[in-house]
Amino acid sequence: MRQRLFNRIGECMKAMIWMVATTVGGALGWWLGMFVGIFTAVSLSAVGSGVALYYAQRMANEYLP
Repeated sequence: MRQRLFNRIGECMKAMIWMVATTVGGALGWWLGMFVGIFTAVSLSAVGSGVALYYAQRMANEYLP
């Protein structure tokens, strides 16, 4: 029972980390892209979100249960 609870908490924490990382990565990409134009901002926002999600998943899988 206790192990299931810790697994559920770990999964919730992973989801929270992924959400925060994609938000920060997307915002950073948007900010950098707005110096060039709107299309660049949208593109870099998507790339930033993807890169941030990749590294957040690697970090969460390494450090969380």
